[in-house]
Amino acid sequence: MSDQKEYMHQSIAQAVRDHGIGTMFGLVGDANLFMANHFVNGCGGTMVSAVHEGGSVLMALAYAQVTAGVGVATVTQGPGLTNCVTALREGVVARRPIILLCGDTPVMAPFHPQNIDQREIVKATGAGFEQVQSPETASRNVANAFYRARKERRPIVVNIPADFMWAEVKHQTVVLPTPQILAVVTEGSAHEEALGMIASAKRPLILAGAGAVSARDKLIALAERLDAPLATTLKGTGLFRGHPNNIGYFGTLSTAAAYDVIAAADCVIAFGTWLHFLSTDRGELLKGKRVIQINNSPSEIGAFYHPDAVLVADAGQTADNILYWLDEAEIPPSGFASELPSGDISVHPKGDPKKSKAGCIDFEYALDRLNEALPQDRIMLTDGGRFITEVWCRISVPDPRSFHMSDNFAAIGQGMQQAIGAAHGDPARPVVLFTGDGGFMMGGMNEFNTAVRTKCDLIVIICNDSAYGAEHVQMLDRQMDPSLTEFSWPSFAETARALGGEGVQVTSPEELETAIEAIRARKGPIVVELQLDPNNVPRMRM
Repeated sequence: MSDQKEYMHQSIAQAVRDHGIGTMFGLVGDANLFMANHFVNGCGGTMVSAVHEGGSVLMALAYAQVTAGVGVATVTQGPGLTNCVTALREGVVARRPIILLCGDTPVMAPFHPQNIDQREIVKATGAGFEQVQSPETASRNVANAFYRARKERRPIVVNIPADFMWAEVKHQTVVLPTPQILAVVTEGSAHEEALGMIASAKRPLILAGAGAVSARDKLIALAERLDAPLATTLKGTGLFRGHPNNIGYFGTLSTAAAYDVIAAADCVIAFGTWLHFLSTDRGELLKGKRVIQINNSPSEIGAFYHPDAVLVADAGQTADNILYWLDEAEIPPSGFASELPSGDISVHPKGDPKKSKAGCIDFEYALDRLNEALPQDRIMLTDGGRFITEVWCRISVPDPRSFHMSDNFAAIGQGMQQAIGAAHGDPARPVVLFTGDGGFMMGGMNEFNTAVRTKCDLIVIICNDSAYGAEHVQMLDRQMDPSLTEFSWPSFAETARALGGEGVQVTSPEELETAIEAIRARKGPIVVELQLDPNNVPRMRM
């Protein structure tokens, strides 16, 4: 900027651009307004303005996952930050690297009406906190936040006192090198013990989680060498799709046929998963089996299940290494996968359109039909609610990176915001969001117009049972009046049209076909409202 004055708010905006960030999500207020303005008008960035501060954080979370980079959001002080508490916790549990540039009340105004101990608020969520210590250190503080977000795999809040914003500074470009996690190949007694278990197994099975996605081809090679079935956790959805050894999910989402295969296995070789209690059906699926856990994160070992052998190592290199020693020892294939039933046992039985009651669509049938008709090269997100496990079981994705769950913190109403972030992260692909009626009212409706404003290619499937379903079924189970869980909502299809998008209501198999045609002809964000019978929605597979 040569002889022009430079201010700290400009330096912070430029520091974000220095890290290759071209898109920021946020909602402006007194304490971040000028920084956001300079990011757009001085740095050539794009600002996606959310309706709610928490929405901006959720958008950044999904953007980070889709782009495999760091998402950036910005909010103002006090209530601007407190409105982000649930979203920050979602990012911590989902382990997403984002930066939240958060204004703070002026240091010299302790009685400011929005003053709050922002460090303690952030600390309670489990997110990291990076204080801008002075105008002169601002760019280094931002750089350190980027470094920490990648290294710690969680949101980092950069706290910026408002009275620093117009302080004169000379911008210094600071970009710290991305931390490199070296791949490890194990050796020694633990390595030999694990190899011995695998070599002696009669019916080995390979299980892959999110941490093994990049090792797909090497895991398939190992499975073919062992003649072992392949299975995934939820976050490995679609990893082995189409392979003859694939049995689909391992855990409470498994088909009945897959459960039989898992029960017959005598050894589970788990790559890149922390063996969550739902993946193991609370340990039941692993009883009587040798379990080898391969994970490059020591903190994930034994988090839910204590395996018989542990290799803290890279998934792909370990698969290669196991295959090498199997060949060296001339261990024959197990023949286990050759015993798999014919057909695709990863697919659940089809829904029946004849089960649709008057005024409602059968949920299983609707999902199966949508799975066929929705754009195949899709990104899929799910909001929270009792409908989600059936969606996971019936709606496929091209690969695990195309699947996103928005309720790692078990909070509903976060799907729309993350769908918008995903759409901005990969605008060339359609984004399909499955959400409930409660989730749409809680957080989806207010951001649907953001999708319209920012021209997202977004298909929203609302699973409308006119109730908070998880609570509804609990009341029924105890023979109690469920009326407190039931709601008379407005037409979501009409609401979508009022917000500038498209909307179609589905109450029968015939109307579902009309909705499918509307999806194919869509010009912008569209809502398809599936009207469901609250007493006939499949129970969660948990």
